[in-house]
Amino acid sequence: MHTKLLYLSDLKFNLDVWKRELKFHLAEMDEFEEKLGDISIRNLGIEAMAPLEGFQNKIIREREVIGRLIQRIRKKNKLIETVNLTEDIDGRLRRQQGTLRDDIKIYIKLHYELKEEMMDFFLQWL
Repeated sequence: MHTKLLYLSDLKFNLDVWKRELKFHLAEMDEFEEKLGDISIRNLGIEAMAPLEGFQNKIIREREVIGRLIQRIRKKNKLIETVNLTEDIDGRLRRQQGTLRDDIKIYIKLHYELKEEMMDFFLQWL
């Protein structure tokens, strides 16, 4: 029983870390969107506005992806909270969590690529 509780605690820890990181990324997107707004009011022409609109669209899409990932994390947390401790835990929960982990790894990679692009854009136009 103690081993099962530790196992579930470890899985929950991963979910909590991922959720905090995703919420941080949401806050970061708010800051980036604010800076894009600062650039947009300067009337810098099509050269600045075309990529700016692209970044705004990517921020909208990123928020959607974050929302879906957070929802999946909530579902996994509920699954962990309602697991039957008398059943044999054979790694099923860890394997199921593996696909979420892979999706989060891909998201994080793409997030930082977008962040680098946006930082380059900010350096050019701010």
